[in-house]
Amino acid sequence: MIIFPAIDIKDGKVVRLFQGKFDEVTEYSGDPLVVAQKWQQQGAQWLHVVDLDGAKTGEMHNRDTIIEIAKTVSIPIQVGGGIRSREDIQRLIDGGVARVILGTRVISDHNFLLEMLGLWKKKIAISLDCANGFVAQRGWTEQSMVKAVDFVKGLAGLKLGCLIYTDIVRDGALTGPDMIGLRGLLAITDIPVIASGGIASLEDIRHLMSLEPEGLIGAIIGKAIYEGKINLEDAVQLCSPRG
Repeated sequence: MIIFPAIDIKDGKVVRLFQGKFDEVTEYSGDPLVVAQKWQQQGAQWLHVVDLDGAKTGEMHNRDTIIEIAKTVSIPIQVGGGIRSREDIQRLIDGGVARVILGTRVISDHNFLLEMLGLWKKKIAISLDCANGFVAQRGWTEQSMVKAVDFVKGLAGLKLGCLIYTDIVRDGALTGPDMIGLRGLLAITDIPVIASGGIASLEDIRHLMSLEPEGLIGAIIGKAIYEGKINLEDAVQLCSPRG
């Protein structure tokens, strides 16, 4: 299982939100590039980078910073937040981003998803951000009327890079991952899944590792590594073949 350190960027700074609320922000660094290099030095195999301003407004605000990260670190990065057009995706991939995460646009526009998969195949992932069983959108500021289960079933047969499943209620709350929701998701799809939200300890990571045979390929960790609840090097070692 791969550990993805999260770098959420708002106003050019590295922050974390509590349960996706833009008025509950904790700032951790004024330099996302320094943070990216730090996580790489501590053994990260991938980075998970989100343009929070873009997620909220629908237009990327931190693209230049993200591309600078992609060009500077030697590990792959996946990027989400405000990516709503073919041009957005092209610029990111041309800038060195390994995987682009789509959310709001593809919830209501399946044809757009099919077109982007035709162009970039497994470089495309979908962010499945859920609250009370429904998919959220626009940086988690709106809840759609789309049931998460129905949305995932509609992806059957598509060659996506992965699904990134986030339980919004748990995100930034350090209350543990949504094991029930993850098991339910893994039971209805053969698309690889990355878990996000609530991870607070190495024991949480061990629990997630038990889902690897069912299709879980990774876990995104944010607040826990910024506040010292989890040592990233320990987490990476735990998930290594010899861990």
